[in-house]
Amino acid sequence: MSDLFSLKNKIALVTGASRGLGRDMALCLAEAGATVLCAGRAAKDLETTVRAITRKKGKAAVVLLDVTNEQSVQKQVRAIIRKYRRIDVLVNNAGVIHRENIVDTATPDYRKVIETDLIGPFALAREVGRHMLAREYGRIVNISSIMAVLGRGSVAGYVSAKHGMTGLTKNLAAEFGPHVTANAIAPGYIRTELNVPLQKDKAFCAMLEQRTAASRWGNPEDLRGALLLLASDAGRYITGHTLVVDGGMTTILA
Repeated sequence: MSDLFSLKNKIALVTGASRGLGRDMALCLAEAGATVLCAGRAAKDLETTVRAITRKKGKAAVVLLDVTNEQSVQKQVRAIIRKYRRIDVLVNNAGVIHRENIVDTATPDYRKVIETDLIGPFALAREVGRHMLAREYGRIVNISSIMAVLGRGSVAGYVSAKHGMTGLTKNLAAEFGPHVTANAIAPGYIRTELNVPLQKDKAFCAMLEQRTAASRWGNPEDLRGALLLLASDAGRYITGHTLVVDGGMTTILA
């Protein structure tokens, strides 16, 4: 059974691997046997992730990549394929959030979130997808959010992008099958650097505990099972799906 979830000898590209969910996902994939290419803009933070992997006898390397720069995306995908011969798994995790009411949000701030959280994953999936289609193998995992199924004030760009990611994931599945799968993970509220202001808000934390079946914040490790399922051959017949991992919050709020 463990072989179903094995990523031995696979090459996995993880964006936003410098911290938070991306760092833990990189560690998880490496522990499952993959060589993990840790992508992002902050070389120092990416090197920290790589060291964490190699300390556990895993294999990893830094890839400097700006998902909002199409030339950077194309250049690095070509370079990876030249060096490693393939990309078996793509995890589109890089993302930003802008917190401000719509009436106060400048268009460039909204556009930045869309470009990072939706257009970036589209461009990477397109470039990597061409290669996967030619090889007739690939696993694409988009990291979405429960904001793909809910709305929340003050984060319009983020909510818009994550709703869009659901549609993108479905279209990738429709166009890339039968040999390449495309799915998304929609985490609930997970303790990361991205949401420190919410973690410090006592009223919000109380609401979260009351309206989440698990009665707690999630931790990055809570996403590992879903990630391994969708990145490995265990999930070979799952595609176009957004898997919600939120401790039951959307079930209770629905």
